[in-house]
Amino acid sequence: MVIEKIKKLIQLISFRALLIIVLTATALLQFSLMIDNVRGVTYDIKLTELSPETIRSIKTIEDTVKTEQEVESAERSVEPVYIFKEDVPSHRATFVTTIFDIVLDVKRDIGNQDGEVGQPEQLELLRSNLKDIIENQQNLILSDAQLVNLLNAPKGNIESTRDSLAALVETNLNRPLRRENLITYRNDLESKIRQHPSISDSLMSVAVAVGRAAVVETEVLDEEKTAIAVQQAKDAVEPTRILQGQIIVQEGEVVTREIYRQLELLGMLDSEESIKPIAGLVILIVLQMAFLFALFDRSKKDPSKKRNELFVTMIVYSIALIMMKLIGMISGNFDLTIAFIYPSALVTMLVRVLANDRTASIVTLMTAASAGIIFHEGYSAILQMDMALYILFGGFASIIFMRSLEKRKDILQAVGIVTLVNILFIAFYLLMAQSGYGFMEISFYAAAAIISGLLSGALMMGLLPYFESAFGILSVMRLIELSNPNHPLLKKILTETPGTYHHSIMVANLAEAACEAIGADGLLARVSCYYHDVGKTRRPMFFIENQMGTNPHDSMSPESSAEIIIAHTTDGAELLRKHKMPQEIIDICLQHHGTSTLKFFLFKAKEEGKELDESIFRYPGPKPQSKEAAIISIADSVEAAVRSLNQPSAEKIHKLVQSIIQDRVQDDQFDECDISLKELKTIEDILCETLNGTFHSRIEYPKEN
Repeated sequence: MVIEKIKKLIQLISFRALLIIVLTATALLQFSLMIDNVRGVTYDIKLTELSPETIRSIKTIEDTVKTEQEVESAERSVEPVYIFKEDVPSHRATFVTTIFDIVLDVKRDIGNQDGEVGQPEQLELLRSNLKDIIENQQNLILSDAQLVNLLNAPKGNIESTRDSLAALVETNLNRPLRRENLITYRNDLESKIRQHPSISDSLMSVAVAVGRAAVVETEVLDEEKTAIAVQQAKDAVEPTRILQGQIIVQEGEVVTREIYRQLELLGMLDSEESIKPIAGLVILIVLQMAFLFALFDRSKKDPSKKRNELFVTMIVYSIALIMMKLIGMISGNFDLTIAFIYPSALVTMLVRVLANDRTASIVTLMTAASAGIIFHEGYSAILQMDMALYILFGGFASIIFMRSLEKRKDILQAVGIVTLVNILFIAFYLLMAQSGYGFMEISFYAAAAIISGLLSGALMMGLLPYFESAFGILSVMRLIELSNPNHPLLKKILTETPGTYHHSIMVANLAEAACEAIGADGLLARVSCYYHDVGKTRRPMFFIENQMGTNPHDSMSPESSAEIIIAHTTDGAELLRKHKMPQEIIDICLQHHGTSTLKFFLFKAKEEGKELDESIFRYPGPKPQSKEAAIISIADSVEAAVRSLNQPSAEKIHKLVQSIIQDRVQDDQFDECDISLKELKTIEDILCETLNGTFHSRIEYPKEN
């Protein structure tokens, strides 16, 4: 009763509202199961305390502080780039020569090159001529006494001092000299000047002053090239990273400030838990639910079927999440990856059988992505890609190779292929890992792959009946089960109405062939045909195929006969419901005559002069709602009509089939299903072809003498 009330309540809710509710509930369940897998591991550790355990990095992250230190160190290690100015020695020698030449010029101008001078006007003239040079040389200071010495010095001494000093300056500057070492270089030159024999003592102080002023840097900093070298050094620095799995602190080691900083950077302290992974999980779940929303919202199927597929898909997906969570919780107790025992194709196989291929494909992708997070290990990447790919390959292998489930061997073949794909993926995993696995480890992984494949098939077969029963879903497996002649209803039809049973088999052959020709569900049509006349078992002798001589309708009024004949559809539906048959078969039982008229009894009533309401002779319907129901309605009438023909020929059969289809169309029996005129023409051809093969002419054997 509770379940029935829930079903009625669900039917009152619009499908879009129901879709949002179910997806939201699934999203909340998924979030609660996966939240712990994205939070990571945090520790309550204080500075200077001993670490309670060995702590490893849970991710790879750049240590920006260390990187910046490395960059600064690289910048400091770059030697400045200097350029040697080759023209400086000659220029500075010219500078020396120019000073002494000016002195000689002044001596010549005052007309006393060798005599005593020193008059203020002469001294002023010399200083005036040397003004520009002295002002441009900050280190050159010549006192009045030194200038007087120059004016009083003989021309030969001046020239000798000039040439010697210029040579010394040029020689000493013809090497790299940097500004920071100029004092040393000047002292060195002064020493050489004082020891030079060609420089007179009277001019020694002048020579020293001029010589020291002449010493300048010959190697200057190239700021542009230096900046380029610094930038190259910075660029060459690789970012310092803390790698996944890297030991941050050993058990019992003191937590230093540097260790604490690294733990803080990794977000591994209780106070540093980041909301980013949680936000990322929310985005993933929202994206998954958005795909499912679009898939179901755009579906053109009947609302009841969409509801069933929605619930089945979400329940199967939730079961998969719970299974993965349970395996993930115990996986930490093993050194090997036991997650490989998870049935990789279970979700795909169940959803494909209970819903469709498209939904199965999307759910496979969702399951793989979720598995990548749930089976995520502390020192792996964001997703456990090996498990995600494992489920993807296993799931899509079942979609591609599980073509049908009409025979046991089809299921076994699908399971075998999934198992083979699992084993091949495990081989890929072990080879790519490049680890030295021993025989025991390899055997474990091989066994896990086999168990995964077998569990996929076993759990699918085990869970399938529960879903079919709970949601009234008519899967291929259910149809095959219902086609078994040992089913109680089929045995009832066979034993109580053998003529109806034979008729149903013939109609099933016709309907299946026609359905397959236009892409409808041939298996559903065949099985539905087996049960479509089950209502005749209530009054078997009132139906001509079961009569053995006397026809009870001969002694009955047309309206009474019509009432009994028409009742077989509702009687059949009642029996089917009693045996909890799928709704699709019940619908076809009610629809296979639509609202057509029992013309035989209608004409009989008119012949008897009765003026009766024509609705008395019409089936209650409803009209066929699906292609399968429409085809069965045609095949049912065609088979009975052709069987009544005397010496049926291809031409007679074609005309009869054509007239029945046209009569159905003109009576508006196909107005409520999506069958087209083109498809009706195909059905007509297939029915004629099949009937011609059944009612072909036979060879007349000669009589024996």
